[in-house]
Amino acid sequence: MKDYDENDIRYQHAKRQVERLSRFYRHLFIYIVVNILIVFYNCKHLDPGESYFQFKNFFTATFWGIGLVAHAISVFLPNVGFVRNWEEERIRKEMKKNKE
Repeated sequence: MKDYDENDIRYQHAKRQVERLSRFYRHLFIYIVVNILIVFYNCKHLDPGESYFQFKNFFTATFWGIGLVAHAISVFLPNVGFVRNWEEERIRKEMKKNKE
């Protein structure tokens, strides 16, 4: 494997993207595991004849899922919206501050 210059901007960008992917996949894994546990818990505590399909049983999955989708957008579509512009602006400010 070729050794890469850690000061190379392309290397830094690739490394940062891999770190973002890694964090997203961890987030996704935790989301799946926790929601499976919630499903088992909810099924175990249903009253006789009570249907599982109630909003309260999907509350966590729904709202956490919205956050997970936002996380996915920021990872897989990084050039969309203000997030990328904000990051680039912060990088420029930090580089300028470190020169002083």
